[in-house]
Amino acid sequence: MVVPLGLLGYGLSAQGDDKKLTVAASPVPHAEILEYVRDHLAKKAGLELDVQEYSDFVVPNNATESGEVDANFFQHKPYLDDFNKKNGTHIRPVANVELEPLALYSKKVKSLKQIKSGQTVAVPNDSVNEGRALQLLDRTGLIKLKPGAGQGASLDDIADRKGLKFEEIEAPSVPRSLTDVDAAVINGNFALEAHLSPNKDALAVEKEKDNDFTNFLAVKDGNQDDPRVRKLAKLLQSDEVKKFIEKKYDGGIVPSFGPVKD
Repeated sequence: MVVPLGLLGYGLSAQGDDKKLTVAASPVPHAEILEYVRDHLAKKAGLELDVQEYSDFVVPNNATESGEVDANFFQHKPYLDDFNKKNGTHIRPVANVELEPLALYSKKVKSLKQIKSGQTVAVPNDSVNEGRALQLLDRTGLIKLKPGAGQGASLDDIADRKGLKFEEIEAPSVPRSLTDVDAAVINGNFALEAHLSPNKDALAVEKEKDNDFTNFLAVKDGNQDDPRVRKLAKLLQSDEVKKFIEKKYDGGIVPSFGPVKD
């Protein structure tokens, strides 16, 4: 169920229920993964799980901060750090779960070597994902970033475009641009919706190891050791969930377990 934003504060709180754990999540893949846990693993672990879907990236953190939900699962560390700083919230990561790798796709060329000067590459236009996209293009050698350009790199941080042109597009719309540009950097979840597989279709894929953009379970600071949260964290990092992610998403989403850098 996608929760209408206007219903917040009208009876949706899990407070007062000592057993049920209410988690806010974006529909794909986060709610799908939580629903798998709810339907196949939670009961045996003694956990009652309520999954609330949100299409908004702001409300889940605010709802977690206020206690209207107990936890959320939809974001990565750079986004959370920026959100906490700008909004004065106190959300903390608990357990890494999955990565939605950025990848470079094309309908017009078959390899990186075929991308030449004068061609156009589409990149997401938000600061976090554009930075990720440019870091990927830098690692492939298609561009060269200025020294010190980090996760928030923008087009102004390109030292050498090597003749490439760039088109900045909202991340969800980038897949639709593939027929209009020579190549495009697309987020894993949006690639999945467009039936693109990093394993089969991509020219280059973001590295998985030590990736700062792994998505995690998060709670308000102070609730990290809630027994219900710890149960869910353990289930989300289980072999069963690993197999579910690998089978269902075919590389568009990949398991990325382990401790969270906080």
